[in-house]
Amino acid sequence: MKIKEIIVVEGRDDTVAIQRAVEADTIETNGSAINEETLERIKLAKEKRGVIIFTDPDFPGEKIRKTIAEHVPGCKHAFLPKEEARSKKGRGVGVEYASVAAIRQALQHVYEETLELKEEITFDDLVTAGLIGGALAKARRQRLGQLLKIGYTNGKQLHKRLQMFQISKEAFCTALEQVLQEEKQHE
Repeated sequence: MKIKEIIVVEGRDDTVAIQRAVEADTIETNGSAINEETLERIKLAKEKRGVIIFTDPDFPGEKIRKTIAEHVPGCKHAFLPKEEARSKKGRGVGVEYASVAAIRQALQHVYEETLELKEEITFDDLVTAGLIGGALAKARRQRLGQLLKIGYTNGKQLHKRLQMFQISKEAFCTALEQVLQEEKQHE
C-alpha cells in the first residue's frame, strides 16, 4: 500500500511503525511544541503532495493535531482507537505500538477537513443522544468515535469534529444506534 500524501507523526518510532505498514514519507513533529520550521515543512508538503495528520490518540497527540490544523488548514486526518495503540506492556499509547493492520485500517479511513462547515448534527442532537452530560456520555462518545473512525473527543470537540469531517446525519444515527444496541447487550 503506497500513500501519496506525506504523513505527519510525532516521532521516529511512529515513522518506523508507519513504514512497516505502508510505503509513505513522514514528517516528525518531535513533540507537541511544534516549531515554525516544522509548520513550514508541513505547509509545503500539503501544497505539493497533501498531508495526513496521524498523531497518537492521547492529549498531546490531539494538541499537535489541533496546532497543525490551525496553521495548515485543509489537511487530512487518520485516527487510531486507543485500544489499537496501547503498548503491549500496558504503559503508553501511540502509533508506534499499533499493529500493521490497525495502521492500514486507519489510513484507509482518512477524513478530509472541510473549510465550509455545514451543521447536519446539532449540539442539541448530541445532548439528546446522551453523548454530552450523563454517566454514559464518555463511553458513548468513545465508542461512537471508534465506529465513525474520528477518534475520541470531549462533547464540544465531538460536535466540531462531526462538522469538520462532514459526517452525515445518517452515518451518525447508524453509529449511535449500534452504540445503544451494544449498551443494551451489556446490561
